Amino acid sequence: MTTISSDVILERMMALHPKIIDLTLDRMTHLLTAMGNPENDMPPVIHVAGTNGKGSTQAMIRAGLEAMGKSVHAYTSPHLARFHERIRLAGTLIAEDALTAVLDECYAANDGGNITYFEITTAAALLAFARTPADYTLLEVGLGGRLDATNVVDRPLMTVITPVSIDHQQYLGDTLGAIAGEKAGIIKRGVPCVVGPQEDEGLEVIEARANALGAPLLVYGQHWHVGVEAGRLVYQDESGLLDLPLPNLPGTHQVMNAGAALAVLRHLGADEAACQAAVTKAEWPARMQRLKHGPLTDAAPKAELWLDGGHNPAAGIAIADVLASGAARPTHLICGMLNTKDIAGYLRPLAAVARSLHAVSIPGETATLPAATTAAVAREVGLEAFEASSVQDALQQIIATDPQAKVLICGSLYLAGSVLRENG
Repeated sequence: MTTISSDVILERMMALHPKIIDLTLDRMTHLLTAMGNPENDMPPVIHVAGTNGKGSTQAMIRAGLEAMGKSVHAYTSPHLARFHERIRLAGTLIAEDALTAVLDECYAANDGGNITYFEITTAAALLAFARTPADYTLLEVGLGGRLDATNVVDRPLMTVITPVSIDHQQYLGDTLGAIAGEKAGIIKRGVPCVVGPQEDEGLEVIEARANALGAPLLVYGQHWHVGVEAGRLVYQDESGLLDLPLPNLPGTHQVMNAGAALAVLRHLGADEAACQAAVTKAEWPARMQRLKHGPLTDAAPKAELWLDGGHNPAAGIAIADVLASGAARPTHLICGMLNTKDIAGYLRPLAAVARSLHAVSIPGETATLPAATTAAVAREVGLEAFEASSVQDALQQIIATDPQAKVLICGSLYLAGSVLRENG
């Protein structure tokens, strides 16, 4: 008997809906009902939404919980190199046979119905979580919140909203308030919600939603504070002060993400050792990740290679801050983006800290921005820009004139995934 691989089933699932994104909960609810509502049988859920920082914050929460001796399910998206990355069962990435089994069961239960790829694969994750014992379930929202496929849990243990900024306007709205309203859709009646740093317009919407539902808020700047003092992370809430090492995930924005994670952990009774593990042991690939092995590093042994998947203006600001605070060596960018993104908004803050940009198209992505367009916009915001046929070609162009260059490959999680698949 030949076992069908998860890749084959996933490819079939891509054909179940003509659109990649079509926000509604109706199809998801119908499928979960057909499967006996596994979302009601999962370990206690911590649901995480936001524009930036969802994955990093969730990774820190998981590191802290595991340091407490807890077993943790985790769901994230998109994957970088392999679909299995999306589903972590009690601390371990889902095995191929287990993934194939739940995908196959969901495909059969859907019975050819109209459903998006994200919806049916999310249903498979929830089914796996319901069938595997654990202490907690961490769910990262895919897009928005209110109508996201993960928003089917009526009574989570906690919710989290990381910083909200402008992104995905075609789905979530053109204003910060509208987008914040979609994110706030994960808030549930009476369920505590940790809120990371927000602009006033977004915070007002989140607070109004919470007040309407009687959901207690733990808001940055009101109920908890975090910052850097003397090279240490200092966190304070009503339970007292924590003096911790800086996060191992680089960047001042990760200090804020750590603060949200610590707020969750403190609410759950974590001790100082667990809180320290949250900020020092979390791993989250393609977020200012140093590449240390693989064909790219072999081809440029004297260069310093980094990878980041941020892709909106807020991410551009965060990355620029990291680069500005680093060593004096100037940075060369290799950039590829999707055509749905605000490329000028993303690149503008980077223009002040990068020496050049080599634009590439993202391999295998129909929605990639052509390299020529990326290069043209880069020039408009003040970057010296060139075109390259691939990341490898771009790297060779850079090291031809600067063998010891610091190089950041950036602009898209899909580009980051392509790099990790080839250099993992």
